[in-house]
Amino acid sequence: MIGQFAVSKAGHDKGNLYVVMAEEGEFVYLCDGKAKTQEKPKKKRRKHIQPINRDVEEGLLRKLQACEKIYPEEIRYAIRQYELDNSSNKE
Repeated sequence: MIGQFAVSKAGHDKGNLYVVMAEEGEFVYLCDGKAKTQEKPKKKRRKHIQPINRDVEEGLLRKLQACEKIYPEEIRYAIRQYELDNSSNKE
C-alpha cells in the first residue's frame, strides 16, 4: 500500500487526496506535501481512507520504499500529476 494514492473518507479532511507513506497495523501515515509532510504525516485508520489502485511514479516509489528523504514538492507534484491525468480521463 505504500506509495498508493488514497482519499480520506472521514474526518475534517474528508475528500482530500494523499499519498500513503507508511503502514503500521491498522493505521496508515498520509502526506499531501502541504500541511502534512514526511516529517509530520497524517495518522489515519485504514477504514477511514479509500485507497486508489494507482501508485506514484517509479522514482518516488523507490524512495518511499527505501525510507529516503522526500521533499514536499515531490509529493505535491505526484498529486498534481494524478489530478491532471484523472481530469483528462473524464473529458
